[in-house]
Order: sequence, then C-alpha cells, then structure tokens
Amino acid sequence: MSSDSYTITGLGNPGSKYLKTRHNIGFMFVDWLADSHGGSFSKDKHQGLSTRIRAGDARVNLLKPQTFMNRSGRSVASFIRYLAIHPSQLLVIHDDIDMHPGRVKLVEGGGTGGHNGIRSIVKELGTNDFYRLKIGVGRPGAGGTHPDMDVDKYVLADFSAGELNEIRQRFEEIEGGLEFFFRADVAKAMTRLNAIR
Repeated sequence: MSSDSYTITGLGNPGSKYLKTRHNIGFMFVDWLADSHGGSFSKDKHQGLSTRIRAGDARVNLLKPQTFMNRSGRSVASFIRYLAIHPSQLLVIHDDIDMHPGRVKLVEGGGTGGHNGIRSIVKELGTNDFYRLKIGVGRPGAGGTHPDMDVDKYVLADFSAGELNEIRQRFEEIEGGLEFFFRADVAKAMTRLNAIR
C-alpha cells in the first residue's frame, strides 16, 4: 500500500432499532473513531453516511452503508470507486460469532465466513482483496449464553450492558493497532490487533 488514503467501512444496519445489536459493531467502532477525531457523518451519494478524518499522515474515509447488511457491497463498491481507492486500501470492520466478545482479528482476504455483509462486498467488488477487522460477539449457546436462540436472532439482538462495555473498552487498543496499518506496516498491525483478547 503506497497511497496515504484509506477507507474504513463499518458494517451494520441503519435505524434506531439496530443501534446496540451485535451485528452493528462495525457502525459502533467507526462512530467512536469519527467522534474521537472530530468527524461528523453526513449522507453521501453512495447509499451511505461518510466522513473523513486524519490518522497521523493518513487520510481516512469512514463509511457506514445504509443499504442494510445484505446489500452493503453496493455502497462500498460505489464509494471506493468514486475515490479511486484500490480494494487493498479498504478495511471492513464487522462482527464475528466464532470469537468471544471483544476478541479482535485483522485478516487479509479469505472467505466470507458466512457473513452476508462480507459476501455482498466480495460480490460487488469482484474480489476479496481487502482487509477485514473482525470483532468477536460470541455465539449463542457458548458459555451458556442464549442457548435456545437462533444465530440470525442472536446477531440482531442487543448486547448485554456488560458485553457492550467490555467491547467498547477495546476501541482505543484497536485504534492503536490501526496506526501501524495506516503506516503500511500490516505485519505489525496484525501483531498488535490479533493480541487483543
């Protein structure tokens, strides 16, 4: 990555009813990041809400697709093509049910893991050549949590107050790891971020 411009897309569903749901962890993080850097989201022409911040020497575009999760790729593809940003300069932040709440993992490419938002982005971009930051939200039944709840209902249910507090405490650590990502030191970013448990 030679450019100093990046796009971070947080995945989620628009509307107040989804605000604190597990599926909206991507929205939660980019909201926090924008707020901590004085950014303010506004509607754009790409079916999303966007803003721009600076992180060190990097220009970072933040995007929240407003298409609902299953069609996230429409917004993402339109946005990065307009900005002439290569998919390798795209970081998508999303929930992961196969990791316990608060665990973090930065990956490059790979499969969709059954995540409909990621599946939509891969389809619309025609490539999986982008980075993903997965934030664990746990799986129903693990540790006795909601053992009778279907996965679809679980990710669209609100975090408990304790889970939400635990995850939000990770946000500063995540930002610290992303500083290396924006310096094009992906290996160090992975080392820092993937150690967050």
